[in-house]
Amino acid sequence: MKKQKILIIAHGHPDHSKGGAEVAAYNLFKEYQNQGIDTLFLARTDKPSHGGSAFSTINSDREILFHTYMSDFFLFQSGHKKHIWQDFRALLKRYQPTVVHFHHYIHMGLELIREVKNTLPDCKIVLTLHEYLAICANNGQMVKPGKQMKLCYKSSPAECARCFPERSPADFFLREQYIKSIFELVDIFISPSYFLIDRYKAWGIPESKMVMIENGQPEVETPAPRPLAEGEVRGRFAFFGQINPFKGVDVLLEAFNLLPEDIKQQVHLDIHGANLEIQTPEFQEKINKLLDDLGDLVTMHGSYESHEIGRLMEATDWMIIPSVWWENSPIVIQEAFNHGRPIICSDIGGMAEKIIDSETGIHFRARHAMDLAKKIENSINGCIFDSLCQKIQKPLTIRKCRELHDEAIA
Repeated sequence: MKKQKILIIAHGHPDHSKGGAEVAAYNLFKEYQNQGIDTLFLARTDKPSHGGSAFSTINSDREILFHTYMSDFFLFQSGHKKHIWQDFRALLKRYQPTVVHFHHYIHMGLELIREVKNTLPDCKIVLTLHEYLAICANNGQMVKPGKQMKLCYKSSPAECARCFPERSPADFFLREQYIKSIFELVDIFISPSYFLIDRYKAWGIPESKMVMIENGQPEVETPAPRPLAEGEVRGRFAFFGQINPFKGVDVLLEAFNLLPEDIKQQVHLDIHGANLEIQTPEFQEKINKLLDDLGDLVTMHGSYESHEIGRLMEATDWMIIPSVWWENSPIVIQEAFNHGRPIICSDIGGMAEKIIDSETGIHFRARHAMDLAKKIENSINGCIFDSLCQKIQKPLTIRKCRELHDEAIA
């Protein structure tokens, strides 16, 4: 039997990019290494390399940075074809993996998948789907362009052309056929949620090729609930994630602004996130005005490292996930459950699937600040907090996640 050798490919390295997909891919890589399995981690970077080479190492010779880019975000095509048919091909021939597990193709190019099949036809190809990029040309969000950002329930060439009038329905039809021709080369699609599987099944991916496996979490001790001073309520709320229009931070801040004055005296919001400065001027102005209105009621902490999550959770009563798009399976859900913290979330997509209303958290009507404000006001009741905490179960461990991956690949 041929010895297992695994190449894991991600669109970023956690040392450079803190997204959930990057962390999930890297955690899986480290777990394979811990089990003594020959594994390489290839992560795309936008940082220039020394001497213009396509590859460089980071941390060890088992972690490789891929210095490349995409020139066509409509078809996800590489901007440097030589990196595909020469450098990446040479890496495949030299390493000879038995499994290539893609955790993304954006910023690198879909052509990587075809190159694996052409160079190593017997190699098993696995693709973890983290959002709806193949289905939706609007950053994979399935949200219609425009200020209202209306939710999209099903794509079609005609509908997509209405979102992007500069392109024809034929453009979107050909885009879909091209992406599906690449996806046909994939042996197994892994999704961290059933919701995403349903979307891709409706789009045309065979259900038989899709497996739901949540992103694994490290094994940690569940911290005790935050100690309360005499007369204090469960009023410490936190947001973890990127600050952009899709994550609903504006809805969250509006909700806190709508709280009755007596409730405002009992609660506080901690925002752990970054990238506000790279958003549109209009969005930045909206967020900054809300922050000014709320004053000391909100603390902006900036970005955080993965190893800090335990300490930050200890100071938190409730996690809030106010995303205005469908989400798939935000890693912060598993992080909150891993540390025994209940969640208040939008009632759509993978959030509603992972967080059971009145069981492990509380749903509010997506995009409705007033409904979120009511749920925040109700949640400071200690009995509600205690009841939910008792029902929270530990999420899938990284080790179990790796075992399920092995079963799916076998």
